[in-house]
Amino acid sequence: MSKTYTTINVRKEQTTTWITLNRPDKLNAINATMLQELSEALDTIENDANVRCVIITGEGEQAFSSGADITEPHKLTHETATEFSRKGQKVFSQVETLSKPVVAAINGYALGGGLELALACDFRLASDHAELGFPEMKLGIIPGWGGTQRLAKIVGVAEAKRLIMLGDRVKAEKALKMGLVDKVVSMGKLEAEAEALAQRLCEYPPTALKYAKHAINSGTQASFESGLKKETEFFALLFSKKETKEKIESFLSQGNKKEGDW
Repeated sequence: MSKTYTTINVRKEQTTTWITLNRPDKLNAINATMLQELSEALDTIENDANVRCVIITGEGEQAFSSGADITEPHKLTHETATEFSRKGQKVFSQVETLSKPVVAAINGYALGGGLELALACDFRLASDHAELGFPEMKLGIIPGWGGTQRLAKIVGVAEAKRLIMLGDRVKAEKALKMGLVDKVVSMGKLEAEAEALAQRLCEYPPTALKYAKHAINSGTQASFESGLKKETEFFALLFSKKETKEKIESFLSQGNKKEGDW
């Protein structure tokens, strides 16, 4: 009997498993419960020889994920911010190191932690109305779940600095030109396109795919762990700053939670 989750839906279709972030009223914002449930689902998938590919998407048409649930980081201290960063990094590293290919089907906003999750996937397909970015700088903080490391490796240092340090958001077509996503399709075709890509991957020997993924990742991550440690250090340090707390308080008081924060 399959497990029932509260923040994600998991469904298996032949050799592909879909993981759907399921908090549409919060634009699929990622909280501690969702991180834990993602980790548990990934462990189950890793140990299921019948699963050959994974697709991650968000419930509804508005958002893949608007990022970390702002009501939780709002309460972080230096110590708990360190723990929060490491937890997200660990779960997203599970995505990246999973022995099966992972496809992100980006159906709307992919902001902050939501974009960090997409970056951990092997392939990124986006709907034509998707919007991607890292708005953390507006709150006086930085991405803390691997974004500072993965983004630069995928789009280059210059584009990574623009997106993170300026907080720019990009539409799907611009993201495609940058190499941030692999393909853009209409919203109505996104699920079918993701399924078609998954089917192609499922046709290849799983062991060959596993080692290809591992070899590629290993060749580009020689100092990845040290980069993640620095990211956590700076992410947590910023939560001890008065300015950060004031910016988050101001943001919350303006009622901007509906757009997704990071």
